[in-house]
Amino acid sequence: MRVVDREQARIAGGFNSTTRINTRLLALNRAGLLRRFFLGGAGSGRKALYALSARGAVEVSVSARGPKRRNDGVLVADPFISHHLGINSLYCALKFAALPAPVSFERWVSFSKPLSEDLRLTPDAYVELKTPTGTMAAFLEVDLGHEHLATWKEKVKKYIQLALSGDCERRFGQNHFRVLVIANSERRLRSIRKVVRASTQKIFRFSTFESIGAKSFFGPVWHRPEGDEGQALFATVQNSS
Repeated sequence: MRVVDREQARIAGGFNSTTRINTRLLALNRAGLLRRFFLGGAGSGRKALYALSARGAVEVSVSARGPKRRNDGVLVADPFISHHLGINSLYCALKFAALPAPVSFERWVSFSKPLSEDLRLTPDAYVELKTPTGTMAAFLEVDLGHEHLATWKEKVKKYIQLALSGDCERRFGQNHFRVLVIANSERRLRSIRKVVRASTQKIFRFSTFESIGAKSFFGPVWHRPEGDEGQALFATVQNSS
């Protein structure tokens, strides 16, 4: 996760106490291992965010890929940050939360560059879950309304190309995949579904953060490009075409 808020850090770190996670984050920031900055104006609505510092990245042998913000800086609004927090919420829900038995988390892949020079497709993430019927492989796309629908038209073409090329099996060992699109509103989701169904009824499934929050990632919250009936995620895997 390139940037986290306190709750995401608490979940990923396995902390049960707000006091303990606050103390740990403050200590890591003071030690120069984390950078802290704030999202929102002054007052109770302001949220503290954290990212690895250059020193912190060296300590754990990873690249410093967090947002380039000055320590203790204040951001009024930042689509980049909001987008990554949305991706993080899915990561925390799938890797650290209790999954419905007998489902298990297999792996998560983040991308800092396109899958290939020819395809020029950079998914938000790729996840594999072990299910009663085998491994479910899915690319995740988080949409907060910042991308033009023309961008989605190109994205759909590239995912169809990926499905037909066999490149997914070569790269990830899976010959079938879904593209799970999670939007910030029903209105936005309807617009994206309209774009997608002009090209395909396959591959793509759609939901919103609100629906997932109310019924869980594995509830009947997923929709095909066409139709109003919500389906549970595993139903889409078992009955996929």
